[in-house]
Amino acid sequence: MTKDQVASALREIGTILELQGENPFKCRAYLNGARTLETSATDLTELVRTNRLGELPGIGDALRDKITTLIITGKLPYLEELRSSIPAGLLPLLDLPGLGPKKLRALRDKLKIESLDALTQACQDGRLAALEGFGEKTATNLLEAIDRHANYKKLHRLGTALPAARTLLEHLKQSPLVLHAEIAGSLRRGKEVVKDLDLIASSKKPKEVMKLFVSSPNVEKVVNHGETKSSVILAGGIPCDLRVIPPESWATALAHFTGSKEHNIALRQRAIDRGLHLSEWGLLKGKSKTPLKLKDEKDLHKALGLAFIPPELREDSGEIAAAEKNELPDLLTCDQIRGCLHNHTLASDGQDSLSSMAQAAAEQGLEWLGIADHSKSSFQANGLDAKRLEKQIEEIRLLNSKKPKCTLLSGTECDILKDGKLDFPDSLLSELDYVVASVHSGFTSDEKEMTQRIIRAMENPHVTCLGHPTGRLLLEREAYPLNIPKILDAAAATGTWIELNANPWRLDLDWRWWHKARDLGILCCINPDAHKTSHLRFLDFGVTLARKGWLRAQDVVNTRTLSQLRKLF
Repeated sequence: MTKDQVASALREIGTILELQGENPFKCRAYLNGARTLETSATDLTELVRTNRLGELPGIGDALRDKITTLIITGKLPYLEELRSSIPAGLLPLLDLPGLGPKKLRALRDKLKIESLDALTQACQDGRLAALEGFGEKTATNLLEAIDRHANYKKLHRLGTALPAARTLLEHLKQSPLVLHAEIAGSLRRGKEVVKDLDLIASSKKPKEVMKLFVSSPNVEKVVNHGETKSSVILAGGIPCDLRVIPPESWATALAHFTGSKEHNIALRQRAIDRGLHLSEWGLLKGKSKTPLKLKDEKDLHKALGLAFIPPELREDSGEIAAAEKNELPDLLTCDQIRGCLHNHTLASDGQDSLSSMAQAAAEQGLEWLGIADHSKSSFQANGLDAKRLEKQIEEIRLLNSKKPKCTLLSGTECDILKDGKLDFPDSLLSELDYVVASVHSGFTSDEKEMTQRIIRAMENPHVTCLGHPTGRLLLEREAYPLNIPKILDAAAATGTWIELNANPWRLDLDWRWWHKARDLGILCCINPDAHKTSHLRFLDFGVTLARKGWLRAQDVVNTRTLSQLRKLF
């Protein structure tokens, strides 16, 4: 078992004990133990092997024994007993926002609610609203959350879908039977969440390619096995379709199955206007039944009098008109990224040290890396107080004095308090290279209050960048109410950068706003919000969404050299 898996097991134990009304100190011990493991840079397996688990803070005898069992055997009888002691439908209810263990225990004790269906019924018939501590508003909010939860179950985040699709794609490309293969659909267009995966391939032997597809290692279930189209369920429950088309139809089929639907309609109409007929099978001229020879999508777009339109832009949002005038932007690419600013370490809720983060960034080819641990109000994330932040600034200076391949920059992810003030005084903020200001609490404020709160923060001259502007967690938490046009106007007026948080759970600010932000002269700062070294790879997701937002290298802070960046602070 990995360290993260062990931490997850401890957290589950603590949660179940809370549901059972166990001693709060006992519950907290497991939850704190989980956090200790998540934030520890020490090799857990090595600690178990050398009997040194007791060196970790808060890990007593009971936790030490359970962690050891999990590491050695991969399972824990105690956890299995706890799971069997509660109804299977109870724990999933904790995924609903606003429903913690204490409230759920009350619902179980007083209304006998042990499943999503039972909770829905109680919200609908008024029993939940009548319960002390809940009320009509809570019932309404829970019904909305239940509805979202049902929809969320059908969707998959980019961070999960893209690696799964790439693994399957590489499996197909290894076969000499496959002439071309590509990801298609909304995933190729860089959508932040997708319903399923679409792959397309060309081959002269489609039956053999289909056999290869349905027998792929990460296929859990074959839904349909046809001669030219098959459907499977991949590990993790992601549906995936493969279409195999004749080689001569490759260009038009790839374009068609990439979409979007609205973009395809516009392309077909453009073909008609030019005496052509466009379908997934080919591009025909006049009454000819022989398709024009097209090597790839570039040839297709050229035949329609257009510059090549990158897949990310194909949403019928002005890309065809721009392609006709040869005015499409030269979109950002991954190799243009030189650094990022919003990253965490062991000092707050990250899992790796300053030096480890710097080394990982250097190995990834980054020139500079900003450290922005949480401020003191984010107590749940072990936020830094003034003394600890000043110590970190000195540690960064010391590391930089050794002239590492990747230069560290000192920053903070400073909480925006409810009144719009910042969590640290200006005197301390002035010692930093930069400040990322973020909202981490008070999500229930109305649109006017939240908008004013954030604008006030951006008006502070020490604020460099607004972090994850809408607070959304994809497929988990909706964005808080916010007047985004006013936020963008304020960012333009104050010179505040806007973050594109590249964590696949966030991808915030939404790609639909970036074209407007660019036109207002607002700089985008793509940040992985890394909590461990591997999270630095999230930058690639950020680049995808930046491209979808029509952003160029000059629109993105991350493309600057270190000397260029310092001039912007």
